[in-house]
Parts: sequence; C-alpha cells; structure tokens
Amino acid sequence: MSGGGGSGFRPAVAGQGAARWWVLALLSLAIAGSYYEYDAIAPIADFLRAERGFTQAQIGMLNAVFSLPNIFLALLGGVLIDRYGPARVATWTAALCLAGAALTAIGSPYAVMVTGRLIFGVAEEALFIALLAGLAQWFSSGGTALAMALFFSFARIGSYAADTSPDWGHAVYAHGWQQPLWLAAAATAASFAAALVYRVIDARARASGRLPAAAAPERITWSDLVSFNLSYWYILALNVLFAAVFFPFRSTFAIEYFQDAKGLTLQQAGLANSWVFFAAIFATPVFGFLADRVGRRSLMMMIATLLMPLVFLILGTTDWSLWISTALMGISFSVVPAVIWPSTAMLVEPRRLGTAFGLINLLQNLFLAASNLTAGWLADRAHAGPAHPAGYEAMLWYFGLLSLVAFVSVALLWRRESGPRGHGLERRSEPSHVSLNTGVPAAGSE
Repeated sequence: MSGGGGSGFRPAVAGQGAARWWVLALLSLAIAGSYYEYDAIAPIADFLRAERGFTQAQIGMLNAVFSLPNIFLALLGGVLIDRYGPARVATWTAALCLAGAALTAIGSPYAVMVTGRLIFGVAEEALFIALLAGLAQWFSSGGTALAMALFFSFARIGSYAADTSPDWGHAVYAHGWQQPLWLAAAATAASFAAALVYRVIDARARASGRLPAAAAPERITWSDLVSFNLSYWYILALNVLFAAVFFPFRSTFAIEYFQDAKGLTLQQAGLANSWVFFAAIFATPVFGFLADRVGRRSLMMMIATLLMPLVFLILGTTDWSLWISTALMGISFSVVPAVIWPSTAMLVEPRRLGTAFGLINLLQNLFLAASNLTAGWLADRAHAGPAHPAGYEAMLWYFGLLSLVAFVSVALLWRRESGPRGHGLERRSEPSHVSLNTGVPAAGSE
C-alpha cells in the first residue's frame, strides 16, 4: 500500500463554502473503502490455508499481484488525470476496484482470486492518485494540509476496520473465507458510490466556473528520471524499503503469525494488528503538524525508522507483550508517511514533482511485490505454521535486515541535510514558491 503522486498536478480555484468539505468526505469514503479491500486478505489468511489448502507463497501472491501491474503503470496515472480530470478517472478506477473485489470474493479457482486482486491492483493506485489530485484542486486556496491529513486518516480507518472485522463482523467470519471477502467488496461498492457522487459535484463546479476544465497534458521528460538530487534518492530508498517491510508484514502475514507463534485467536490477532492503523488515524496529522512547526524532518524519519528493526528483534527474540511491538510500529508508521511526502516535495522542483512521485510509486510497487513473495517463500521453506512457529524466524530476520537498510538510507539523508548541501528539511516549512527562490538549492541543481 503507496502514498501518492501523479504527473503535473495543477492548482485550481478551490471549491467554495460547504461543497469542498462534502468533497473531502466523499473522497475520504472512497479511499477508506479501497484500503479496506486491500487489507482484507490478512484476516482470512488462516482460513485460506485451512479451508483452501493455500501455501504461504500463494497467500503472499494475493497481495504481491496487487503491486505487480503498478510497476509498469505508476507513471501513467498522472497523465490520465491531466487529460481527463480527477473525477472521471476516480469513477473509472473505482468501478474497476469493485469488479476486482467481486472476482476476489468469488475466489474459486485460485486463478480467479488472483485475477481479481490483479484488477483491483491495476485500478487502486490510479484511484488513489486521482483522489489526491481532486483534493488538491478543491482545497488549493487553503487548508490543503488539514484536508490531506484527514484524507489519510480515513485511509487508516479502512485498514483498521479490516483488521478488526473478525471481531465486529464475527457472524460473517463464522461462515469461512468467502463472506468476509464479500464484505470487503461491499466496502468497494461504497467507494464507487462516493466516486460517482464526487463526479457529479465536480462536474457542476466546473460548469459553474468554480473549477477550471482539465488542462492539456504535459510532455513527459524522461531525462528527469536520472537527474534528481542525491537527497531525493535517499528519501526514495527510505520510502521504498519502509513500504516493503511494513505492508507485507502487517497486511499479509502479521495476523497468522500472531495466531501461530504467539497463540492469539483470530479476533485477538486482528485487534493487535489493527492498533497500528488505529494509532495512525490520530497521530499522523499530529506529526505532520510538528514537522511544519519545528522542522527536523530527516531526524524525525531517522528516529522513526530505527523503531522498525527493533520491532522485529522484539518479536523474534522475546516474549514481551505484543502491544510493545505494536506501539513501536504504530509510532514509526505515523511519523514516516506524515513527513516523507512533504519532504519529497521540498527536494524536487514543482515541474518535476509528478515524475518524482511516479518513480517512487514504480519502485515501491516492485519492492512490495518482491517482498511479499520473498516473505512467503521464506515461511514455506522453513515450514512455518502452528505446528512449527519457529519457522517464522527467517521471515522476521528478512524484515528486520530490510529495516536496517532503510535506516541507513535515512541516516545518510539526515547527515546530508544537516550539512551545507541541505535543502531545508531541517528547517520550518516555507511556501514552495518562496523556498525555491530564496537561495535554497533546488533538487538536481548541484
């Protein structure tokens, strides 16, 4: 699961009055529904293994295939949004998400389930980008940071609801693996309905002149892909590696690991896993606010990233309460996304920001797919399961070592940004049009 980016977003006249808050509510509902569907696999992983005979690698594939198409399509979403407008693209992609969720819920044979996740993956990334682009247009005159913080909080609500669904949806889970997936499909149906209403409101706003017509697409400059500043590559490495650790563990393997290795019931495991997302609902806007007020962005990311290898060390070598590792991972997940995307925008010239985000998304999806498959293969190879919980140790070591590499990348970023070649990440925020014209070196200007 990635964090945004399109090609050449253009500011627009913001929607006036209550309309833009209705748009925020609709876009938040749309993203929450899609995040619920993405996280619907982990709560039923044990069912898939027991009732369908799936291997760990097959379960990992259900989330890996989500990322695979976006390895090739990550740079395309922004072009489509520029050409057709965020509202249209959001409607199209939300419809595809619903179709993919339905096929996943049908789920038999295995190829149908994989196909459903593939279709969902093709659409969800573009839906996410379209919703962010639409939000930027409606709040371009002010309140963008608050709006995006609330938007991301609702995304976390979708993940939290999926993780806790074995508890509040106990009657649904009593019937096995399939009905929980139909519940997730219903969440994507709500997402599609919200996108439809958003399109109607957006069309009326454009007809009345409150929002301009979609601008003509810009030509993609492929040389921009290799001309970014060194700080950008450090932050890209952190973004990619952090996602390759967090989402495969929390969204694919954590719940069954808690059941097999820690002796939790499905409901207890889902609740423990959910608190990472629950904390992020409230903490992400707080850390974003602090970053704007005090700066120290690379230092904040370095401290937060260091918590991740500690999480896997605690899980693999101690019998400490799961709430300790959950709290540490929750803090890390709250800080890094809140700080990393605004920091990326500070490192890259506005005209190249879409390309920068697209490149991050491309590599992030590549590593997400590879990480899901690698973790599943390691668990299978070690015969991990309720009869052999020690088999999960190889997977924990893999995630822990990958976390250490992420920490090294952000440590290098902090060292660079604290020195004379820094780009302002350690200072308080300034408007981008000011910082780019007051002596702060632009990315790639060295």
